[in-house]
Order: sequence, then structure tokens, then C-alpha cells
Amino acid sequence: MRLIFLAAAAATAAGGALADEDAPLVAIKAGRLVDVLAKTVRTDQVIVVEGARIKAVGPAAATPIPEGASVIDLSADTVMPGFVDTHTHVTSDPTFSFYESYHISHAREAVIGVMNARRTLLAGFTTIRNVGANGFAAAAVRDGVERGDVMGPRIFASGPTIGITGGHCDENNLAPEYSYQGEGVADGVDEVVKMVRRNVKYGADLIKYCGTGGVFSKGDTPGAPQYSLAEAKAIVEEAHRLGRTVAVHAHGAEGVKIAIEAGVDSVEHASLVDDEGIRMAKKAGTVFSMDIYNTDYTQSEGKKNGVPEEYLKKDRDIAEIQRENFRKALKAGVKLSYGTDAGVYPNGDNAKQFPVMVRYGMTPMQAIVAATETGAELLKKQKDFGAIAPGRFADIVAVKADPLKDVSVLEAMDFVMKEGKVYRGAPEECAAAPSAWPCEKPSR
Repeated sequence: MRLIFLAAAAATAAGGALADEDAPLVAIKAGRLVDVLAKTVRTDQVIVVEGARIKAVGPAAATPIPEGASVIDLSADTVMPGFVDTHTHVTSDPTFSFYESYHISHAREAVIGVMNARRTLLAGFTTIRNVGANGFAAAAVRDGVERGDVMGPRIFASGPTIGITGGHCDENNLAPEYSYQGEGVADGVDEVVKMVRRNVKYGADLIKYCGTGGVFSKGDTPGAPQYSLAEAKAIVEEAHRLGRTVAVHAHGAEGVKIAIEAGVDSVEHASLVDDEGIRMAKKAGTVFSMDIYNTDYTQSEGKKNGVPEEYLKKDRDIAEIQRENFRKALKAGVKLSYGTDAGVYPNGDNAKQFPVMVRYGMTPMQAIVAATETGAELLKKQKDFGAIAPGRFADIVAVKADPLKDVSVLEAMDFVMKEGKVYRGAPEECAAAPSAWPCEKPSR
């Protein structure tokens, strides 16, 4: 039996080596390449892709195109790493009315997620972090993408969000006789530890909990903390012990500080953060994932979509405060990832946050770095994606225009490659590295 096992292992290793040798070679000519590690733009570059990963990057004069490689000519384009959105709800659709949402099963949410995954990838977002979905629906979409059953970005899914009874992550719109509560409700140290373990058991890549009230929830206020420091520490310690990072939904200043003291990896929203919270985040290296675009959609389309006035008012009350606090956090040197809350607005419109980030203080380069390198660092996957560099996945996007002059051009992708396969591009670009899915034309 030992000899059989060793022979099988050797055959597997030989097969793997053969597969690497036979991996398709693609050479991309990049007219302008955004180097997010050096924070600069390099011209006249060649990217050599072998299979799913980047083999070499360098000046065209010093980077030979391998014999037999397919060539994709992006000499007239600006080429960037695939984008990372660190706050999405890929199984959500805001165009379903408030009433209709009560008729959507977990299985139906997964179907919505399949649709949104495709839209998100075609928008140039090759990786997303999904921070909250019912019934592990986002994890199901993730697994479908990984197996090739579903077209979409790489997904890191949190599973159901953990929250207190009656809090933002509970369901507070039904009368008591229905005896219904949110899937992730847990109170006290023992219960929250058990809920972390449950989420991990069913496939959560990270843990998300609600540390304060929220906008889209009945009867609470965004500024009010909802977990004690002891409970927050228990969540973080258990998640970290099990090898998972932790994201916290926290609008209010006190909840933000409790979460940072507890050791969370990222604070979502951080709308009402105060100066002390900003200092704490800077010192601890805590990432802020601030969704400063979506209020534009909520205020313009929310009433038509049946969003209750209570929610619309809470959104109006904190929107500009959050944006100014984004500016303050940026100036203070807090790490800011690109997190949009997709699902509150339609998935696929993720790039609409780029111009808002620039309007509130970022340079276009800083916004692109937030959506690439910083996102990869938060996910602890900087060896795999987040930059165009040897060894990383060939997640590559491009536009004809110059986003460093007008970042809004990123709202319409001309070229999208994920793991060495082209999903959006001109016919000759699609043919050079075809995916298993029909290739979309440039969105302009």
C-alpha cells in the first residue's frame, strides 16, 4: 500500500509538472501600466502570463515575448491590477421592494448572487469580500465560481452577520408572535463564540459582526454600540484563533473604538468615528472600509424601491458626516480599502465610488491603490493578487483613457482578465486567452 501511495504521489507530481509546462503563455503589451506597489505609472511594458499567474513584467525592450505566446495588444491602454471590493453583498438586489424582500428564499438569493457575480467581474472587480448573506448563499456562489460552475470574481464570504437581539443584524420588522430572529443573533460571550464556530463550520472565510446600530434596520440608531468590549474581544479572539479575519459593522464612535480595542481587522462604514478613534486605527493598523458612494443611490432611488422613510432619514443624517470623516481618516494616514456596500446599490456599479473617493481627498492613484494593494493586504492575500507582479494571479483590467486624469473612466471597463482568462475585451483579445464563458465587448 505504501508503494502504491508513493507511485500515485509521483504520478500526481509528474502530472502537475506537465500541466505547468503545458500552461498557455500570453504576452500583454501594456502602453501604460499602473504599478500600485511603487505608486507610479510605467510605460511600454510587457506582462508575460503563464496559465493563471504572471510569470514576468518589465520594459518591452528587456522582456522578450516567449515563442508561441498569444499576444494581447493593450499598447493604447492604461493597464491595472484587477480591483478588490472589500464590502459587498453579492446576493442582494436593492430593486426588490421592501415587501418583496420577505418572499426571497436563501436559494433565490444564491441565484441573485450568480447574476451579480457576473456583473461584478465584468466591471473589473476580480476579487470581492462578501460581508453578510443569509443561509451561506454567498459561500455557495463562491464555491460555484471556484469550481467553474459560475462566472464571477474571487469571493471571500463571511456567512451570516453576527449581532445582538434587536440589533442591526437581527430582523426587527415582524410582530412578536412570529418569533423570528436573524440567523446570526447571539448574546453574551459564550453565544458569540459558538456563532463564530458555526460560521466557520459552514465555510466562512472571515467573520463579520455588528458593533453598532445601522441605517437599514428598524428601531436602532447608527451611533449606538451593540456589543460590549468583552463580547467583541470574544468574537475577535475566537475568529483569529481559527485563522479568520474580522470585519465589524460600526457607524458610531464608541462602537468603532470598542472594535479597534478588541482587535478587529477592519471597520466597515466608520461613519461617526471621532478623532480618538482615528488615532487608534492609525496606531493599530486597522483598516477603514468606508462606503461613501452608496448614499447617492439610496437617496435618488430608495423611495422608488420602497425603502422606509426611517432608513432614508438615517442615511441622510450621517452621509455627509461619513464623507468628511473619510477625508479626516485619509489625512491622518489610516489605511483605507475600497469598500462600497454593493447590494445597497446595484452590484456591478462598484466603480462609481472611485470619483467620490477622489472628491473627498484621494488622488486617483490613492483610490486605485485602495482598490488593489490595500484590499489584498486586508485579505492577507498580497502574494496572490492586488498588483501586477510575478507570481501573482493574472488579474488584469484596462481602459483606453487615463484614469489618473479622470478616475470616472473606470466605470466602463474595456478589458477584464481574471487568472489568465479574458472575460471582456475586443474579439482578438478574447481569442488570445478565452475563458469558458462568452466574452463581453468593451463597455464603452
